[in-house]
Amino acid sequence: MFKFLQPKVLDAITLFHKASNPASIRIATLLKQAAGSGAAVAQNAPADKFDFELNITEEAPTTEQLKTILDYVGKAGISSIISDAQDETEALRKFKENTDNLKRPIVVDWNNGKVFTSENGSAMLKMLEALPKKN
Repeated sequence: MFKFLQPKVLDAITLFHKASNPASIRIATLLKQAAGSGAAVAQNAPADKFDFELNITEEAPTTEQLKTILDYVGKAGISSIISDAQDETEALRKFKENTDNLKRPIVVDWNNGKVFTSENGSAMLKMLEALPKKN
């Protein structure tokens, strides 16, 4: 019988970036290094290259993306995403009022339902270690 090869689906990781934020620059450099995109070696960067699709954007997430992110972090993590928000309704309202209420950098691993902020950068490195390595 014939064995059909399924196309490999890469984990999709998005960095909601702010170029003027030193933490965001540091995280962007780490992610680029981990993806093997030729960025300069960053301090504490993983030595291995990992297989994932990296999207770095300075655009704010869409409302649907934000709802998903808030779902991933749960009620306890909402204030780490939107300044001074206590629940999803308040977070969405504050976001619609001013997208600058979004605390960047935010790294979202869409395939595994995980969100990382500059507050939990070491957890982000552990997330990278769990991704498949490039051959």
